[in-house]
Amino acid sequence: MPVHLYTISWNEADMLGFFFRHYDPWVDRYVVYDNGSTDGTLDLLRAYPKVELRKFERDNPDSFVLSHTRLQNIVWKESAQTADWVVITAIDEHLHLPGQPMKDYLQECQRDGVTCIPALGYQMISRDMASLGERLCETRTMGAPFEIMSKLSLFNPTAVTETNYGVGRHGATPSGRIKLPVLDRLLLLHYKHLGYERTFQREYFLKSGLGPTDLANKWGVQYLQTEAEFKKTWDNFERKVKDISRPDLCPWKSYPGRRPWRSQDGIGSIATD
Repeated sequence: MPVHLYTISWNEADMLGFFFRHYDPWVDRYVVYDNGSTDGTLDLLRAYPKVELRKFERDNPDSFVLSHTRLQNIVWKESAQTADWVVITAIDEHLHLPGQPMKDYLQECQRDGVTCIPALGYQMISRDMASLGERLCETRTMGAPFEIMSKLSLFNPTAVTETNYGVGRHGATPSGRIKLPVLDRLLLLHYKHLGYERTFQREYFLKSGLGPTDLANKWGVQYLQTEAEFKKTWDNFERKVKDISRPDLCPWKSYPGRRPWRSQDGIGSIATD
């Protein structure tokens, strides 16, 4: 049951170990588009046997966001007929299924004819940076339900014909043979807020990649926060955290955010940041 994963990297050296440790048990091939890393990311990617490294090029010179969105909407199509599942994700996004190995779950979904598996989003948060060797979904388990991180990141590339992602992949209106699982058990753990000072510096760095069109549309506005605004955002997430490792969490019942894919029209768009 081949699984292919597509992502983009930009100075991710401190996160790649956690990323591979999380996905290696069930991902067979990584296709990574690098955006000009200078921190050792390229050396790590070149050394990893399951990685196919490519260069990310903006087809819209004034917008990182639009260029990235277009890539996400087309790149996975090369896996049609060759992979049973594809993952479209970011280095800091960990798809996680509590209580069951992902390989077993994907086999069940395949038997049931499921083709799209949306995930419920959590903004994971930890004041200190994780140590090398940690598996974050087991060691950094405090996260706030975060509706805009509820995304379609995992689907069958042969059954789906178009993803129609919105900016940031925060919305999708896929076409093709679409069937969802009965319960929303899959979680998207967003490990962006991993280490307070590290996160602030990371956001300061990422704003340098925004183009004029991104700024005009307020895409990536979170990267423009002052230190005071950043602290307020961090504190707000901390007030809402839940332990995603608790066996009684049952997010398919208790998740407080909207799940537009459960509307009458199926998978729909959700608010973008």
